[in-house]
Amino acid sequence: MIAEPVTVIIPEPSKDFVDTPYVRALTYRALQYITAGFPVHFSGPTGVGKTTLALHTAAQLGRDTVLICGDDEFNSSDLVGGLNGYRRRYIKDNYIRSVLKTDESMTSHWVDNRLTNACQNGLTLVYDEFTRSRPEANNVLLSVLEERLLPLPSARGGETYLKVHPNFRAIFTSNPQDYAGVHRSQDALRDRMVTIELSHFDEETEVIITQAKSGLSLDDSQRIVGLVRAVREAKSDNITPTVRACIIIGKVLSLKDEPTFPINGVFRQTCMDIIMPDVSKDERGHVCEVIDGFIAVHSSK
Repeated sequence: MIAEPVTVIIPEPSKDFVDTPYVRALTYRALQYITAGFPVHFSGPTGVGKTTLALHTAAQLGRDTVLICGDDEFNSSDLVGGLNGYRRRYIKDNYIRSVLKTDESMTSHWVDNRLTNACQNGLTLVYDEFTRSRPEANNVLLSVLEERLLPLPSARGGETYLKVHPNFRAIFTSNPQDYAGVHRSQDALRDRMVTIELSHFDEETEVIITQAKSGLSLDDSQRIVGLVRAVREAKSDNITPTVRACIIIGKVLSLKDEPTFPINGVFRQTCMDIIMPDVSKDERGHVCEVIDGFIAVHSSK
């Protein structure tokens, strides 16, 4: 058997990772479950830091990490492995140059994929947005998480199953089922995980993230977060805009020459471009009032 070249993430603290009491509490909860031997599943809307938190949690385990991103085209072989190999050979006749002989032969060998590598070597598996893969592709995970056995196709040769390394750990993330491209996961698979539902960060964390990512002052970061949170609360679904909108607005404003927070027409247009695409037509008028009210208050300061 040949192992697929796998990109392994070496667990290192991220220089710009924001660690607040809110984030530490989430990480501590996740590590408790993982240490007890249960896979953790971070579930929540886009933009709430699921992937970042999953990788941060994996780094705390101190083991190399393998990352898989869910894909609708996946099948079980994309996780476990499959046969690979094809060779085509051309033979040129030295006596008759117009003659070209072609020899085609198929030589197959088994190549282990990322799940097999992680199970065999005791790595930490981060399966990002696993529900974007079709349920049948993820069926192989059922026995991995419960019986600690990885079924292997007979084409691999040797044993028909692999005993999962005792150091193997798994962390999953997913978006809500009503998102485009998301499949409903098997109940049996979710039952094998401990799900931590994530929503938006608390205000303190959003401010620190915005400041760290944009380079703006604490005061300016607080103003941006205050606006985005006000818009979020003005919407019926309260899902977007997320902290990503805060970061984008902050980064755009950090490119300008003004040393203080610019409350003007350019700022209003920037907010409209970044925030309004996530607002329904019925709620746009109300959201515009929130933005204009914010600008009016801060323009007078």
